[in-house]
Amino acid sequence: MAFYDDVERWRGSARWRRRVRFQLATNPLCRMCAEQGVVTAATIVDHVIPHRGDQQLFWLGELQSLCASHHSKDKQQIETQGFSTAIGADGLPLDARHPFYQESKTWPGGE
Repeated sequence: MAFYDDVERWRGSARWRRRVRFQLATNPLCRMCAEQGVVTAATIVDHVIPHRGDQQLFWLGELQSLCASHHSKDKQQIETQGFSTAIGADGLPLDARHPFYQESKTWPGGE
């Protein structure tokens, strides 16, 4: 339980609150929405690389601004599966890490 206690203490600190305010002031839009051509205000500051209790990564790791929807769905999916399943207007996956782009394509009746 020390892991969770430490992280909760860090998140409750004035130092973290200052870092969050700075991140949202300098990057006020959701990064993932922007990649999709949508303008949405960010409300959550997220570690690009999950810190998993690593104090140095928590304090010094790269941050990104996200909307609540992207943070709770797509970012979690990327962390667990390694890619997002979000689909673009063209019907293709938005994430270059999606298996669709990794596997060779053999179409029935084709080459």
